[in-house]
Amino acid sequence: MDIQKIHHVAYRCREAKETVDWYKKVLKMDLVLAIAEDCVPSTKQPEPYMHVFLDAGMGNILAFFELPTKPAMGRDKNTPEWVQHIAFEVTDEHALLEAKKRMECFGVEVLGPTDHGIFKSIYFLDPNGHRLELVANCARKGDMERLNSVAEEMITEWSRTKKAPRHAAWLHERELGKAE
Repeated sequence: MDIQKIHHVAYRCREAKETVDWYKKVLKMDLVLAIAEDCVPSTKQPEPYMHVFLDAGMGNILAFFELPTKPAMGRDKNTPEWVQHIAFEVTDEHALLEAKKRMECFGVEVLGPTDHGIFKSIYFLDPNGHRLELVANCARKGDMERLNSVAEEMITEWSRTKKAPRHAAWLHERELGKAE
């Protein structure tokens, strides 16, 4: 299989115009395409929908469906809200802090920044209740290679114990100022 990239990721929205306006205003994403049908092309089911596509940068597309005849949106109540989210990368930590200020000016409640060692993040909700994250990479030279070198071992240990493996403890120690 020769996968080139993700073409688009699609989520449901309450209202297409509200969603497009919010993403344009708050995250400066341009609307690149809108498709509306009364019948689902793949299933042939009669189902009116509006499908909107937003430019998330570098060829990445974030899409939403408005489904006016379906019951109100819900979420998986067995999965914590913080798990399912969309993360967007910004250029650096300064851009991350500027984005936080910008969103707060629009009345968006923002959590963070949170330091993950190799990147810093802020978290917030879009008007549909989808959790979003902005990420600024701050990995030091060699960090990603070091983390990659223990990834398989960590998954194997997790699979066996269901406890957090400590193969990358150096990263957390560095965050606390105990290691370099």
